[in-house]
Amino acid sequence: MAQRRCVARAAVSSVAATTILALAAPAWASSDIPLHSAHRDATAAGFTQQCGDQRFTGRPADHDGWHFVLPGGPSAGGFEKLTLTFDDGHGTVTVTVPDSGDAYPDALYAASGRLIHAYLFTPAGWTLVDGGATISGTADRFNLSHTCAGTPTLQSPSPTPTASHSPKPSSSPSPSASPSESPTASESPTASESPAPSESPSESPSVSESPSPSETPAPSATPPGNPGGGDLPLTGAAVTSIALAGLALIGGGAALLALRRRRDRITFTS
Repeated sequence: MAQRRCVARAAVSSVAATTILALAAPAWASSDIPLHSAHRDATAAGFTQQCGDQRFTGRPADHDGWHFVLPGGPSAGGFEKLTLTFDDGHGTVTVTVPDSGDAYPDALYAASGRLIHAYLFTPAGWTLVDGGATISGTADRFNLSHTCAGTPTLQSPSPTPTASHSPKPSSSPSPSASPSESPTASESPTASESPAPSESPSESPSVSESPSPSETPAPSATPPGNPGGGDLPLTGAAVTSIALAGLALIGGGAALLALRRRRDRITFTS
């Protein structure tokens, strides 16, 4: 009898263990599911918004809020991990939920004992390109439930005006240089200072005053005797020299005339 009771207890224990394992098996299985195709290429501003969601409390004003949900019953299990791809306007960015090591706040929340809600904050203006999730049960897909759009910060316009204005002041010195060169061109009046040629008339009277070639040496004697350039001392010296030269010429002519007459009077006799 005792042996039969032991066999019966062993059989009941094995059946119970098998039943427990059979019921727990679906909970241990994991599967990968895609994001709903209708929710791809979505923006927070263009999707259904519910900014009153308490999970969006504390969201920065320049960030978009995203709420994902896992549909289905207990057989779907809950979220284990979400991998989402966004376009930030310059390229694609992959964000993992949950991940406390990145710069994008996120969290998983439970409902009915299952982690079926996922929240994420990204910089405003990003586009949800695609996504996938690993869940603890089985389901066909997961959905983007609602969003809360933020206000993008316009940082690009501020640098561009400063960069566009900086070349303009730098080019301004070139006009300033052109006026400075114009005075150099206006120095042409120095060339028009042709009063120097007008001094030639003042020299012409000095040439015309020489009535004879004998007076030509007089101008050469004037500079040392008259540095001031006056004409009065110059005329007195010229008259004296002319008078002496005239007397010498007259005396010489008379002497030549007397010699000639003597020669004419000489007669030769044979």
